[in-house]
Amino acid sequence: MAGRLHIAPFDLARLLPELTVDAPLMTSANMAPRHMLSAIRLEAGHPRLSRLFWGLTPPWLEVLDHAPHCARAESLESRPMFREAFQVRRCLVPASGVYAWKAQPRFKQPFLITRVDRGPLLLAGLWCRFHTSLAEHTDSLALITVPTNRLLAPLTDRLPAVIDPAQARRWLDPETPLEQIRALLISAPLELLGAFPVSRRVNNPAHQDAACAHPVGPMLRQPD
Repeated sequence: MAGRLHIAPFDLARLLPELTVDAPLMTSANMAPRHMLSAIRLEAGHPRLSRLFWGLTPPWLEVLDHAPHCARAESLESRPMFREAFQVRRCLVPASGVYAWKAQPRFKQPFLITRVDRGPLLLAGLWCRFHTSLAEHTDSLALITVPTNRLLAPLTDRLPAVIDPAQARRWLDPETPLEQIRALLISAPLELLGAFPVSRRVNNPAHQDAACAHPVGPMLRQPD
């Protein structure tokens, strides 16, 4: 699944030249759900970076702890919580990595899954709006997960879908036919992502220092 993100500073304008930025990218060495997260949406025909709550909170949700931070791609059109948002309210979450925990005999070893070139990732998401009054509202999101490729399967069975920057506008545009959107929700290519073990400091979401993402072993990656 995707319970923790690593979000390093990077130049989003190089990734998406048309991007409008409402607030600077929220960075974190150890971002956990139930916090504000930077996300990209299409507004007035242009991609815009703004901040949303990580945990989908539709108006009828009664318990905040029940707000899902992830949605399985296979159930997007069958679950009412996700169906409408998947059709017309899709977003992208910029991140530099996703943490995963591999079971060991005595403990779970955390890994950071990143691009092999350590470049930025655009993670697929969907969002909704909850009006707290006629004039005020809160926007929230969930990441969309897909099965992990065979290289990373020993670490976790699911990861957020990665959207190529060249497909970003297509993903965000509510007018894009759903069959084209579904085709983007696939496991990451073997050569795109790698993973390396990191300190168990990341186990505690209160730890936000750079040591959380410091490699303590070699990167697992697809051989050239």
